[in-house]
Amino acid sequence: MRQVKIHTGVLLAAGLIAGSAGCGSPGDGRSGGGPPDADRPAAAGPQQPGRQRQGGAEIATVRGRAIAVHRRKSDGAVWKTLSSPNEMGATRVFLVDAKDGGWLRVLLPIRPNGSTGWVKASDVTLSSTSHRVEIDPKAFTFTVFDGDTVLRTGRVATGEGGTPTPPGRFYFTELVRPPNPDGDYGAYAFGLSGFSPTLKTFAGGPGQLAVHGTNKASALGRKVSHGCVRVGNDDITWMAKNLAIGTPVVVKK
Repeated sequence: MRQVKIHTGVLLAAGLIAGSAGCGSPGDGRSGGGPPDADRPAAAGPQQPGRQRQGGAEIATVRGRAIAVHRRKSDGAVWKTLSSPNEMGATRVFLVDAKDGGWLRVLLPIRPNGSTGWVKASDVTLSSTSHRVEIDPKAFTFTVFDGDTVLRTGRVATGEGGTPTPPGRFYFTELVRPPNPDGDYGAYAFGLSGFSPTLKTFAGGPGQLAVHGTNKASALGRKVSHGCVRVGNDDITWMAKNLAIGTPVVVKK
C-alpha cells in the first residue's frame, strides 16, 4: 500500500472539486467551464512515474519551494517557474519523459495537454512506480496495471457532447478527500495533469481534469460529465490506497 498524503480540509477539498471541469454533469446547473479536479486542493505524496514503459515509470518530486522549467536542456533562460506545493497544496511532481545527463524532460501540468519541459535533475528527487492506469472511453472501462499484470478493472463515466474527456498521457497530481463522501465526487478525487479541451474555466477553477468517485453508480458506462472520469466509490477508494501521486494515466482515443 502506498503512503499517500490526502488533503481533508473542507475549504481545500471544496476548491479542488468546484473548479474541476469534468466533474459535474451537464445538467447539474453549474456554469463556467473547466474540468473536474483542477482547482482543488488535493494532495498526495509524490512518488513515481516517468516514461510510459510497460515495466515502470519515474516520478520527479520537486525538492524546493519552486522549480525552474526550461524549453531546452542546458538553456540558461527560464521558461516557467512552478511552485511547490502546487495550487492544491500538494507537493509538486512530474512524470519523467526522458533523461539526458543532468537534465530531465518532464510532462507538465499545463495547457496545452501533453506539454513538456526540461528541469535539472538536481532540483528533484526521483522515485519509480510499476503502476499505470489506462482508461478506454469507448468501452467505458479503466484498467490498473502493475507492469503487465492487471490489478483491477471497472466501469467509468466520461465527458459528454461538447465537453469530452480528451485522450492523452497524463498523471495524478494530487489526491483529495471530499468533505461529503456521499456527494457528487464520491469518496476521493485525483487531480490529473490535463485540462478540458473546451472549458477554459469551471466554477472558478482552470478546468483541470480529474478521476473521482460518484454517488450515482447508474451513470457509469455513459457520457455524463464535463470531462472528468468518474469511477465507482469502491474503485476510487482502492486507487487512493494503492496508487501514488505521479502514477501515469493514459486515456485512449
